[in-house]
Amino acid sequence: MPHAHLHLDPKVREEAKRRLLSAKGHLEGILRMLEDPQVYCVDVLKQLKAVEGALDRVGEMVLRAHLRDHVATAHERGDVEEIVEELMEALKYR
Repeated sequence: MPHAHLHLDPKVREEAKRRLLSAKGHLEGILRMLEDPQVYCVDVLKQLKAVEGALDRVGEMVLRAHLRDHVATAHERGDVEEIVEELMEALKYR
């Protein structure tokens, strides 16, 4: 594991966990909606957008913490290139 000495801030980690558990509950609700043969597609789409928004907010929160806590201090540690490459790789999937 690269950067074993770098960790996600505990407050951010707990907040991300809380938000993801909420999104999980929301996703489970969508799955229940889909059990109903009378479910309206637009209702499903709205709920899906809500989950996507929640996931995006968690991603932003984690990215912000990484930029603040690790990217901004990369020069001091001497791992700028490694940190940049790692972040570019992660952002490919956004």
